[in-house]
Amino acid sequence: MSPDGPLGGPPRRPRGLAERLSAIMTSAELFSKSQWINDDVRPVEKARRTWKLRSFHDYWLVINCNTTTFITGSALIPLGLSWWQAVICIVVGNLIALAAVIANSMAGARYHSEYASQSWTGGQCFHLIVLALDPKVDQHVHNTMPPGAHLTTSRFISYIIFCFISLPFIWIRPHRLQWFLNSTSLVALVFYIALLIWALATMGPSGFGSTITEDKPNPPSGPNSTAWVMVSGIVATVGSIAAGILNQNDYTRLARSPRDANWGQIIAYPIYSIGTSVIGILVVAATQDRLGKEHWFLPGLLARIVRRSPTPGARAGVFFSGLALTFSQLGSNVLGNALAGGIDLAAVFPRFLNIRRGAYITAIVSPIVNPWRMVDTATIFISVMSGYGVFLAPMTGMMVASYYIVQRQKLDVDDLFRGNSSSKYWYSSGVNWRAPIAWAIGVGPCLPGFVASVNSSVNVPDSIRELYMTNYLYGFFASGSVYVALHIAFPARAVDEFVKNELSAAEVQHYYGERWDVSLSEAGQIVETPEKDEQKGDSSRPGGPETYQASATDGGLIQRHLS
Repeated sequence: MSPDGPLGGPPRRPRGLAERLSAIMTSAELFSKSQWINDDVRPVEKARRTWKLRSFHDYWLVINCNTTTFITGSALIPLGLSWWQAVICIVVGNLIALAAVIANSMAGARYHSEYASQSWTGGQCFHLIVLALDPKVDQHVHNTMPPGAHLTTSRFISYIIFCFISLPFIWIRPHRLQWFLNSTSLVALVFYIALLIWALATMGPSGFGSTITEDKPNPPSGPNSTAWVMVSGIVATVGSIAAGILNQNDYTRLARSPRDANWGQIIAYPIYSIGTSVIGILVVAATQDRLGKEHWFLPGLLARIVRRSPTPGARAGVFFSGLALTFSQLGSNVLGNALAGGIDLAAVFPRFLNIRRGAYITAIVSPIVNPWRMVDTATIFISVMSGYGVFLAPMTGMMVASYYIVQRQKLDVDDLFRGNSSSKYWYSSGVNWRAPIAWAIGVGPCLPGFVASVNSSVNVPDSIRELYMTNYLYGFFASGSVYVALHIAFPARAVDEFVKNELSAAEVQHYYGERWDVSLSEAGQIVETPEKDEQKGDSSRPGGPETYQASATDGGLIQRHLS
């Protein structure tokens, strides 16, 4: 072979590792005029604002009519609460969660921009189908898992199968999910109503059993008292949806109008979250005596039925229950886990990842978190649900405080997608140092209590445990308050000047909603050629972004557009 290059040019040199890696990275890049946006991360144009009130209704039906919400209700009973105390926790916790959902969703609905356990549960739902076909499958499939693994080989295989079933649905773009939402929500609604009717109609003369009839005495004071256990139950209820609260802008940015997002959530969220949790308590109570004990994990409850009495009728019932649960769990897994993770990864690495790539990465790495440990016992499940709030509530509190108080509902959408000092959100060398400080203050005091809740060998004072029991409320308000206080004490002047211009928040929202109703190529052009700098005839900002006086240029541009 001739050493000459193409067309008799200079000889080719062997490509080194760095060159090969560079070529791979280049080939993986997504099309965009800017490295800071792609078609999934950019503000949504009108053509993709397809979610109406029915879409948000169906979304929350799917998210809340699932086994996790069922478990959240029924798992409060083993902690020492009576049924009516558990119901109070469910109602109060879900109303708090609804308020947080609405508060944290408006930025996405108005600016159309973004500001793993489900898979394991889905696998256990699929395992019900296998169990109905072969009630002795756990004996027929040799178990190679160690005793402390908290799972069997057959259950793990069901988990893997469910993950593969989910993969094609991850390919669907979020603005085209209506049919998927409609079908999965209908299946979920019909199943849980049928489950309740079956449980109540077949419970027999023994009635509800001790789950409903017994009051459980607790100490009069301290973290194990009824009052503090109820506080823990409320926080666990909020914690069970903490990730959904934090990521709500991912879906509200697809809203046809803010009203659709608002009313779709206000109507659907409390009905299905409270309803499914109460159904969990009633079904566990109604089946307790006939099954020998209370089964708070729904797939385990149905598996117990077919194992105790593998009659054709029981096997058929469990088969169709497993089919319905698998399908409905598919909806909550795709929406709440895969796509939510994909959106987050796409926002962090917009040059290389879109929602599809990010969602598949999320699916691949999900087994790392050992999701089968989450539902091992009611205590572990509640600890995990409460633990979400420790880390996510401070983030949500800062987001809400930033949007409503610091930003006063005014966002320069152009600057959100500029990763350099031309953006007013560049702060100090690209870092808003106020945020990590505020987050740490919201998280730090609750960490010792969190560690003690998951490791019984760790002892902490009762006051620390009690603070941990309030973790979502403490983290939300502590971090939000500190974040605002730091912005008051150390203002980001470019942001302040933009916020203090004479335009209303509604005018700013309208301007950017129209401005970003363009193609991806044009959106990249917006980011690469800032209008405010062109108007100044100067591409630099003397003194850095923290001292840049933005009101005259930003407000003037918007005012001219509106007029």
